[in-house]
This record gives sequence, structure tokens and C-alpha cells, in this order.
Amino acid sequence: MSFERSGATALDYEICRYGVSRLHFRGPKRDLDGPYVAFLGGTETFGRCVPVPFPALVEQATGRTCVNLGQSNAGIDAFIGDPEVPRLLAGARLSVLQVPGATNMSNRFYRVHPRRNDRFLDASPILSSIYPDVDFTEFTFNRHMLQSLKALSDDRFRVVEDELRTAWSARVRLFLRGLSCPSVLLWIRVRTEDPLGADPLLVTREMVEDVSDLVCDVVEVKVVPAGASDDFAGMVVGQTEWPVAGRLIGPSAHAEIAAALNQLVG
Repeated sequence: MSFERSGATALDYEICRYGVSRLHFRGPKRDLDGPYVAFLGGTETFGRCVPVPFPALVEQATGRTCVNLGQSNAGIDAFIGDPEVPRLLAGARLSVLQVPGATNMSNRFYRVHPRRNDRFLDASPILSSIYPDVDFTEFTFNRHMLQSLKALSDDRFRVVEDELRTAWSARVRLFLRGLSCPSVLLWIRVRTEDPLGADPLLVTREMVEDVSDLVCDVVEVKVVPAGASDDFAGMVVGQTEWPVAGRLIGPSAHAEIAAALNQLVG
């Protein structure tokens, strides 16, 4: 395996902000006066540890200005709750929304951080009543919390799954209905060993099909994490990122995603 270890901050992502947004996006900051394609999504869109993520590869291949609005670990809430995102999308000729997971968003059972959507804040009385044997103050991240709930009881966890999937469908439809530009759904399916299933977590084909009437196309790409495919060549891994590097997608996976999008964007 071949990759570059760097300092704690690893790559210079040229983090930037647009307008009054409270979100920090991957740069370089782009001029939004001309036509552009907006890419929204989570860690894969952001391109953690990858010098040239797939939005930049699409720009290189098509000549279209591509604006990376990815957020590490973002759910749909990060974009719905930001006042600047609608303006950014209103100016786009096309938006590409990476299908978000169903776990990193607030719902009837628990609240997440409004911008760092992978962070668990607290459980609702409903969830506490389903799991009276759980101390929810022990959890910082949604994934860890949900893994623990599933390990305790598959039967009880099915109730949680149903709520998250229902909330996901409603929230994603709400977001897509509010778009004033054509949109493509990018379903990046990442194989994992997680007991919760593949990323995006808890999202089924039926859920994606249910919202597909609100977009002009759905692009599905199956990829494998860098650790399972030895796709480390060209990655830049900082000291704080080393524990998760193997679970990220590498440069070859980014190239595969870009190839699936080039014709649509071009």
C-alpha cells in the first residue's frame, strides 16, 4: 500500500465559505458569476484525504465549472438548515446531490448537530422508552449509538429503522422540491463491514426510487473503501485521519464516480 503521511491537518483543502453560509466548503473558492454545476454531499463528495476528488475530476473532463459543496459526514440537515445553500443552487445550471444516509439527521427519536450531522446530541423520550436499559449520555456519534442499539435488540431496532427511513424520505423530498435547478441524485454505494449495512446507511433502493420523480436522473456507483481495495496510492493521510483512512474511498473510486457523471454534466 502506498500513500503519503502528513501532519495533523494533512491536505490543504482550501476551506472557504460562500455568502452568509455557516458551512465550510472545500475550495478553491469559485467565482459564481458564470454557469456552474453544484455538488452537494458528504465525505465522498468532499474528498477527504484525496487531492483531486470527483467534482474536480468532472471539471477537468468536461470543462464545466464544478463547485464542491461537500461536507464530511453531512446528512440532509446540513443543507436544509443553511440559509445560503438555496441561493448557491439557484445560480447553478445543474446540482448533483449525493444520496445521504438516513442516520445523520434529526428525527422523532434523536437530535443531531445542525452542521456536524454525525454528532449525536440527545435522545427523545420516545427512544428512551424503547431502550430504558441504555444510557444515551455515553454516545457522541450517531453511528456508534445505532450500532449499540442494534446489538441489543434487532426487534426494537426495527422500530428505529422504520422511523429513520420515513424521516429520510420526507426530508429528501422536501429538499428536492425546493430546488430551482435541475438535479441529479448520485447514489454512491460503499461496501462496508458495518452491522448497519453499506453506506449510505439504512438507505434502500425503494427509498431512492421514491424520490427519483423529483430529479432528472439517478446515477448509481458501487465502490469499495481504500482499505479493502488497496486504493491508497495518491492519498494524503494526516495524523488525525490515519484511524479512518481505510474506510474512505481512494483516488480510483473517485475516478470511477467521475466517469459515471461526465456525460451528464458535459
